[in-house]
Amino acid sequence: MTAGGRSTSFRRRIVSCAVVAEVLERLGASRDEMSVLDLGLHVESGELRESLQAEISSAGGDVILGYGLCSNAAIGLVNPSGRLAVPRVDDCISLFLGSQAERLRRLRSEPGTYFLTKGWIEASGQPFGQREELVEKYGEKRAERIIKAALKNYTTLAFIDTGEHRIEEYRRLAEEVASALDLRYEELHGSSRLLEKLLAGVWDEEFVVVEPGETIEQNRFW
Repeated sequence: MTAGGRSTSFRRRIVSCAVVAEVLERLGASRDEMSVLDLGLHVESGELRESLQAEISSAGGDVILGYGLCSNAAIGLVNPSGRLAVPRVDDCISLFLGSQAERLRRLRSEPGTYFLTKGWIEASGQPFGQREELVEKYGEKRAERIIKAALKNYTTLAFIDTGEHRIEEYRRLAEEVASALDLRYEELHGSSRLLEKLLAGVWDEEFVVVEPGETIEQNRFW
């Protein structure tokens, strides 16, 4: 298998966050070949990096990551026994939009956009679970003020339809939150093209690919 080429059969291990794993499974990845990490690890990039490295080191072959740069958590990762491939994107929002270019285009046209997907709502409750916790701790009025202050630079809530089932339920939740926070609601059609390429081994310039024993460095991303 070569970077930029295609391989139809290779030993691999997929290491992914819970949100991306759901889409990868829909695209044909088996749960048996996936290590799914808790979404809460995103809170601390050092902790996420340690967990990623532990999974990579025990894989025993090529590893593909269902992650992006993710607050630099991918920097410093090394696969001692195979190649290591990761999409050349900031985070999973670019994965769900189909490319880093589409994410940047979107942010240029609507810089104050807060993105949500069905997977994010299920896995983390954002911003739903956070609201419930804040209401319990501070009361409803103060909780609303805290949330609005945290989102003061956002003008739009964009719900990305990634093609999963029961999307109507999550669309309604996203619309309700946008209304409660005085954000304009918008729905975007997602694209799985980048994740399809990742699974197929079509690792071109949209991916960072390092050889066995080689460390991922930040300059490989941009």
